[in-house]
This record gives sequence, C-alpha cells and structure tokens, in this order.
Amino acid sequence: MSIKIANKIVGYEVVKEEEPAPREEAANDGQGRQKATIIRMTERVARPEGMEALEGSTYKIKTPLDDHAMYVTINDIVLNGGTEHEQRRPFEIFINSKNMDHFQWIVALTRLMSAVFRKGGDVTFLAEELQAVFDPRGGYFKPGGKFMPSIIADIGAVIEHHLQKIGLMEKEELSQQQQLMLDQKRAEAVASDEKRNAEADADASYPASATLCFKCHTKAVIIMDNCATCLSCGYSKCG
Repeated sequence: MSIKIANKIVGYEVVKEEEPAPREEAANDGQGRQKATIIRMTERVARPEGMEALEGSTYKIKTPLDDHAMYVTINDIVLNGGTEHEQRRPFEIFINSKNMDHFQWIVALTRLMSAVFRKGGDVTFLAEELQAVFDPRGGYFKPGGKFMPSIIADIGAVIEHHLQKIGLMEKEELSQQQQLMLDQKRAEAVASDEKRNAEADADASYPASATLCFKCHTKAVIIMDNCATCLSCGYSKCG
C-alpha cells in the first residue's frame, strides 16, 4: 500500500521492535536498599540438558617433590554439535592426589577454574597465568629436560596441552630452519654421549686404581715395575 507524502520531509527515524534496556533498574530488597544489577560480559556456559556424563581426559603429574602423583581430569562440553560451528570447550576440572598437604588449595583452585570455564569467553589465559607461578623453594626438571618453576605451573602446562588438544589454543611450531638446526645439535649431542659411553666401557676394563694417561686420555695408567705405564697405549715414563 503506497502512502502519498504531501509535506516536505525534514527528518526521519527507524522504528525498531521494543528492546530490553541494557541496564535494568536495581531491584529493591524490601528494606529500602537496592540490589546491585549483575551484567554478564559473555554468555554463561551451562551443562546440556539431559547430559549426565561429559567426555574428558585425565593427565598424570609426577614431581620429584612428592612421593604421590597428581591426577588432573578435565571434562568438556560440545557447543553447536553437528554443525560447521561445532566447538569443544572445557567445562569442569578435578585434581586428585593422596597427598593431603595440598588438599585446601587444590579444592580452591579447581572450583575457581571450573567457574571460569562455565563463564564462557576466552579461558586460555588460565594456562599462561598458572605457568607464571614460581615456587620460592625452587622448581624441578621433568623427564625430557623441561623446567617447571612450581607444581602450579605444571598444572598450567597440563591445561595448555588440553586446550591445544581440543583446538582452543594453537601449538607453536618451529620453522624449518630452526628444526634443522635443532636436529643437527641433537645429533651432535647423541654422538658425544656415545663417545663418552664407549670411553666409560673401555675404562671399565682397567683396574679401578688406574689413573688418566696424558697421551691417549684413557684411565689406564698403573704402577708396573715401579714405573707408571699405560695399559691402553703402552706409554711409560721410564721410556
């Protein structure tokens, strides 16, 4: 249906559907005081209805500082399942250990992290923040030579690995040049270790009282006929 406008247009506005106000007026608690209005920055992640079991992974943390291992379990939920926007994200975390010395801070840490997971949004900062925690008593080295400044940092490394596994974080890849250089250095180190092991095996065939030979650098010099003689190369101070 067309409408004829006879007068000159001096202004206009777009009529929109009624939208809720961005801030609701604070409600009264019945005693004359107003309750604070909660404004959520992101959508809260809730457990899917009818889903009693969640998929997850359990990781073992064994440190030289404790006789008992820690087991970190992270359960995930799947958002937009079956669509091209399907995404898996952490929903809750549990840490279990036989060592009761850590019980209080473990419970507090898992509850806080689980609450952050359910808040939604970017949760990758947790891994970075936890790995920046240092123990004043000193850290430790894990198998493979990686240094961990604290047990908290070890938990942060586990969370980082899990987030990379489900696709929320990207793993930093080395360039081809860096990888070739590392492979070369690794080969040199392996060759050096093999040489030292061979020398150690050779030294084991000589008497325990033998000393180092200045000519062949083998621990094979013994006193024979009142003269220092090397059992490896035959060098003798007596000529």
